[in-house]
Amino acid sequence: MALLGQGAIAMWWDMAADHRIEFENWHSHEHFPERMGIPGFLRGSRWAAADGGEGFFILYELAGYETLSSPGYLARLNNPTPWSTQLMPHHRNMVRSQCRVLASAGGAVAQHALTLRLSPAAGREEQLRSYLAAQAKTIAAQAGTTAAHLLQTQTPAIAATTEQKIRGGADRAADWIYIASGYELAALETLRTHALGSEALARHGAAPGERAGFYSLRHSSAASDVG
Repeated sequence: MALLGQGAIAMWWDMAADHRIEFENWHSHEHFPERMGIPGFLRGSRWAAADGGEGFFILYELAGYETLSSPGYLARLNNPTPWSTQLMPHHRNMVRSQCRVLASAGGAVAQHALTLRLSPAAGREEQLRSYLAAQAKTIAAQAGTTAAHLLQTQTPAIAATTEQKIRGGADRAADWIYIASGYELAALETLRTHALGSEALARHGAAPGERAGFYSLRHSSAASDVG
């Protein structure tokens, strides 16, 4: 089973330790249910930095790319709750990518995830896409890992939202995003050393300077969980 839809939102941010307990409470008990109540939102998952640092990775799976500019989603983005308004300024170093799904194999939720933020070298887009799509099928079937997904940021042409303004303006975005998940963190670390290492990615069409991170699952919620 692959990602649940053809659209996605992938986000990274830092949350200081003194706000973390309240943040995870809000995100689990208010924000996820709110987002899962929007038509087209199918599942959300929250992951924390595997090394115990301040970083978080959030993935929303959407029925289609069109959900990103849907009236239901825009209404929530422009009418944040008081609790959301209070916590949004504490989302530091925000990277928010609104994406199309280019390839997906395996299930989306596991104990650990490796995320890569990368770009193809000029003229090598199809080579990199083919390599990462093929790797996804391998990753989904091998011991220790369960899935991999390739996303491409395509930001909808919509005005800045109230939530963005609260966070301080336009969010940064990744270009291409690759997510590998599994039940053994060591297996993901091996992937990063070999098949998804900098040298292997460059050989298969990636531009230098990719950003990698390892995360552990904290919570997942689906649309069916919202009563």
